[in-house]
Amino acid sequence: MTRVAIITGGSRGIGRAAARRLAADGYALAIAYASNAAEAEDAVREAKAAGGQAVAHRADVADENQVAALFDAAEETFGGVDVVVHAAGRLVLSPIAELDLDVLDQLHRTNIRGTFVVDQQAALRVRAGGAIINFSTSVLGLSLPGYGAYAASKGAVEAITMILARELRGKDITVNAIAPGPTATAMFLDGKDPETIARMTAQPPLERLGAPEDIAEVVAFLAGPARWVNGQVLRANGGIA
Repeated sequence: MTRVAIITGGSRGIGRAAARRLAADGYALAIAYASNAAEAEDAVREAKAAGGQAVAHRADVADENQVAALFDAAEETFGGVDVVVHAAGRLVLSPIAELDLDVLDQLHRTNIRGTFVVDQQAALRVRAGGAIINFSTSVLGLSLPGYGAYAASKGAVEAITMILARELRGKDITVNAIAPGPTATAMFLDGKDPETIARMTAQPPLERLGAPEDIAEVVAFLAGPARWVNGQVLRANGGIA
């Protein structure tokens, strides 16, 4: 039986690399995106070229009705859901003292409510033998200035992940989070000057930024063979923390 994965944030960055990687393993994919239909269709074409089946579906991850419709589409198209990769997220950088609280609310709507909504549907719909994979950040261990709102949202993601893993006792479904370090995606690179990027590139002992493909390998591990890894946060950061 073909395994089926839903990937939120699948039109770009880490989500798109994860779609290519799971497609190479033969998955059928429902690639969810927020607004850019052209990028989502490109991601679908890449997934098909890598050897998988794929469709694109627009959904606001914080809207429970749209997320339910996303799961409906995956079930109707491919027959069920085995893996959920929740890679959608938002990053805002600002000192805590200066952050507009409306921006804070928007960030937390996507990162916290979005994770809760997606995980809620996943808990109800993922088949036995499946996996739920959330995304945190290694910034939680680094406590970098400017990342207060973002790190706070990802602390909530880790809490949701740990608790859901325990609530799904007896279901044969693993729940884990990946916490990337600095990774060369548009979300990370946008708004950073060359000096900041160079400094963060030099941080890991491997002396480079992560690539989306590095994180996609961790996704593939948790989605498939890693059945004894459950209720964990995997810090995929090249050794910085």
